[in-house]
Amino acid sequence: MTSLKRIFGIFIAASALAALGCASTATHESTGQVIDDSAITTKVKKAIFDEPSLKVAQISVETYKSVVQLSGFVDSKAQIGAADTAARSVEGVVSVKNNLRLKY
Repeated sequence: MTSLKRIFGIFIAASALAALGCASTATHESTGQVIDDSAITTKVKKAIFDEPSLKVAQISVETYKSVVQLSGFVDSKAQIGAADTAARSVEGVVSVKNNLRLKY
């Protein structure tokens, strides 16, 4: 009976450690957050692709804790605004950091 209790105790401890390992911290996303951010990134890229004035290959999209960061080089200020609007239109986006720059 003691060995059964010991095995059960080890199982409980391992489960607790695994659950803590998946938790979110200030500098680390939880597994669920990573999946959510990945989905948001995909949706933002699609929204940019669907905007005819934008070239998706010129714009990089990254998401961390539902905050989208746009970077890259575009041809006009109108494209910067269009990319920002497209990103903000995606459900789940908390805010957008628009670091797009004009090509010269």
